Amino acid sequence: MASIRYNPNGQKGRISYNTDIVSGIIALSLQETEGIELVPSRSKGIKVNFEKEGIFADISVIAHYGYSVPELAFAIQQTVKQMVESMTKYRIAKVDVHIQSVVFPEAAPPVPPAAETQEQQENK
Repeated sequence: MASIRYNPNGQKGRISYNTDIVSGIIALSLQETEGIELVPSRSKGIKVNFEKEGIFADISVIAHYGYSVPELAFAIQQTVKQMVESMTKYRIAKVDVHIQSVVFPEAAPPVPPAAETQEQQENK
């Protein structure tokens, strides 16, 4: 569990965020990134560590076919950094992105040739 002292109006108090809250914010930010999905697992493919330097996030995703992997990873890093820092006042030290696999679109069933119309048969 991590905590941060935040004093906007001179009030005394403390705001605490646990790893589940930060993981939820990261999951929310990943929903905004097109072309990926989280690795299905109990931990949702997100690991968060609070360190002195800031938050270290380790994210595992599945990429959709047709998207550039380096561009996806960069977009994930930027989105996670922006959302976590704006919603929690924590600093993101590092975001590691692991592309576990690529999902290919389902192949469409072959289309049978259209039956010749009566006009086409007469023209033969």
